[in-house]
Amino acid sequence: MPPLRYLPAPMSDALSPLDVVFRPTSVAVIGASRDRGSIGRELLQNLLAFDFQGPVYPINRNASSIHGIRCHRSVLDVPDPVDLAVLVVPRDAVLEAVGECARKGVKALVVITAGFKEVGGEGLALEAELARLVRESGMRMVGPNCMGIVNTDPEVRLDASFAATLPLPGNVAFASQSGALGEAILATARQLGLGLSQFVSLGNKTDISGNDLLEHWAEDPRTQVVLLYLESFGNPRNFARNARRITRAGKPVLAVKAGRTGPGARAASSHTGSLAGLDAAASSLLGQCGVIRADKVEELFSMAMAFATQPIPRGSRIAILTNAGGPGIMATDALVTYGLDVAELLPATREAMAAVLPPEASTANPVDMIASADAPKYRACTEALLADPGVDALIVVFVSPVVIDSRTVAAAVLDGVVAGRARGGEGKPILSCFMGRAHGAEAEQRLREGGIPVYAFPEAAAQALAAMARFRRWIDRPEGVAPELDVDREAAARILSGAAGGGQEWLDSGEAQALLEAYGIPVVPSRLVSSPEEAVAFAEEHGYPVVLKVEAEGLLHKSDVGGVQVDLRNPREIKGAFWDIAHGFGARGVPYRHRVQRMVRGGREVIMGIASDPTFGHLLAFGLGGVYVELMKDVVFRLLPITDQDAREMVREIRGFPLLSGLRGEPPVDVSLLEDVLLRLSRLVEDFPQIAEMDLNPFMAHPEAGVSAAVDARVRVAPAPPGPPAT
Repeated sequence: MPPLRYLPAPMSDALSPLDVVFRPTSVAVIGASRDRGSIGRELLQNLLAFDFQGPVYPINRNASSIHGIRCHRSVLDVPDPVDLAVLVVPRDAVLEAVGECARKGVKALVVITAGFKEVGGEGLALEAELARLVRESGMRMVGPNCMGIVNTDPEVRLDASFAATLPLPGNVAFASQSGALGEAILATARQLGLGLSQFVSLGNKTDISGNDLLEHWAEDPRTQVVLLYLESFGNPRNFARNARRITRAGKPVLAVKAGRTGPGARAASSHTGSLAGLDAAASSLLGQCGVIRADKVEELFSMAMAFATQPIPRGSRIAILTNAGGPGIMATDALVTYGLDVAELLPATREAMAAVLPPEASTANPVDMIASADAPKYRACTEALLADPGVDALIVVFVSPVVIDSRTVAAAVLDGVVAGRARGGEGKPILSCFMGRAHGAEAEQRLREGGIPVYAFPEAAAQALAAMARFRRWIDRPEGVAPELDVDREAAARILSGAAGGGQEWLDSGEAQALLEAYGIPVVPSRLVSSPEEAVAFAEEHGYPVVLKVEAEGLLHKSDVGGVQVDLRNPREIKGAFWDIAHGFGARGVPYRHRVQRMVRGGREVIMGIASDPTFGHLLAFGLGGVYVELMKDVVFRLLPITDQDAREMVREIRGFPLLSGLRGEPPVDVSLLEDVLLRLSRLVEDFPQIAEMDLNPFMAHPEAGVSAAVDARVRVAPAPPGPPAT
């Protein structure tokens, strides 16, 4: 029963540039060995055991034959063309071997040898020279410091790795930046029955990177799912472009990103900068190009089993079929936890199941057939649930009692799937959880052979379905556009050039306010004042109540040091606020100025801001604001630039969105204005990348049009624009 799923756009007839790596017609193993247990011996053994469909040439200066195959002293001595050379020689012999490959006309290299930039020192220089040789010769290279590559295509059958496990053929491609994980990856995939199309251990990525592989797999018809173990992205913009292309075409990309923590947040001065640590940039990048992120390699495989064998669900309404109440409750809780819906079954569906089940069984979802449920009951209920138009996916749970053979239940489920799909269940994924011991392995094997993934516990099945539902939303998601905005770029440039000319890093409040106003971002009116009388004049012009704040060099969090007096309703209270600040903050002996500002009543406090990452560039933040922003951390991020669709999603993704959309009868805030401000901030930083950090905290989101505005704004200008590397 072949899996039904989204298929990518029609493939080009042109060869992929990486076919020289994955589809060689001949392979030389430079450093092949007679010594059992050596990498040179194991790699040659794998090529032969996997039945590579072309000639294999062992290269060894000290042997005449290995495995009965004639050896050559050098690749230059091979009488026929060599497409791919796999190098397992000592580090100091690599450059010579690569030079010989270049003279031979070898098209591609896999350099297993380690000891290059990963060890520093001399290794850095050797890798630079290796890169130069490869670049000038026009060869493509995987590695160095890698485990090798695999292509299970029956026309190729290439296992140019030293892994102990021979992979099963399938539709899943896997790239790993960790060679040490390679063996575990291949062994786990085989244990789970997960077939691979191609596998690559990237090593140091001196030439071929994950970005190259994404381009290649986007066009590979045998690859329908891509798995990545990432430690870095190389060029993040290239990664985003390639990943978005492959996912928008309908091929899921699942990734584990290692290195989730970093010191950047500890050095940040703004709220946004501190919140943007802890992997926010990597998560934003993956999310913005449709990549499903897993926290652990175990989760990666769990999700991959579903993506590789099942269609993408049309929605999030899930049915559960079980013969035990406990696992049914576990599955239900997991579905709700992962944001899925427990499907409401049609009366006709429940009647069809009631006709074959005992009275004490429950036909409500989750359907508990009780422990006596045998194979015919599983078949009938599987068919009925799949045929229900209100069901988008099905989880079948079986806990094996002694009296029922799990093998017959597995066969019955497969029959029920065929019948249910014929009755309108086409395109609905089915995941199973077989928890029985008696003949359990044989039952699982039957299900996997029938294309149904098997999980040890219901939670893993629910998590996989949640990932599939997220991918469905990504496929259906509009692309979004960056709308035209009316901004005063020249005014903003004057403000920023003036700040740079003065050598200052943080703009003062007046400069920050003017910068925002130049880009159409509403700001609460304010004014620098030198006396209570001037503050009173401002209040009479703009209306009471007002707020009095201090401004001092290096002072970022005014409320923490008694530098803010709020809700001043008359001249007497304004004069009193001056006195309080003078005898409180003024006692510090720090020069300061006063700023008076109209006080905004009502609405909700949100934060919008900019942080910069040395690898990924600028991030835009949105979340609940005010003094509790770092405590609650209800903030979402996007890498710049953003589209209108990104802005819309950012506002709605925070947990506190119900506070903005109208909670318990309260009027909703002006959400469209929040989206507009996010787009204007994106445009501002695109135009002026020297803006390193920015906080609009709080930004008062108000129900009334024209009232929402930034109460406080801080902007830090860097001497050079942050961002990803140019190449």
